[in-house]
Amino acid sequence: MSTAWIVVLGASAGTLLLKGLAPAALGGRELPPRLTGVMALLGPALLAALIVTNTFASGRDVVVDPRAAGLAAALVAVALRAPVLVVILVAAVTAGGLRAIT
Repeated sequence: MSTAWIVVLGASAGTLLLKGLAPAALGGRELPPRLTGVMALLGPALLAALIVTNTFASGRDVVVDPRAAGLAAALVAVALRAPVLVVILVAAVTAGGLRAIT
């Protein structure tokens, strides 16, 4: 098992632990709104970190290759409010096309 997966599993366990223990620690009271907002962002932040790591990392080196162009194309599609399937297709076609060219 690689270090990245150990970190992913640790962060996942920590998130589940926080979400499970918070209601027990508060004794039935509602979480403060600021804490609820922070906890809601833990999952998307972890997903974003995984995407960036898988896009720009090759071992211990930072690499800019067709995956980065695919991610940039996907970000443009998201900004244009394209459906998820279209975003995935745009990213795959962009990265695949650049790999075929280079």
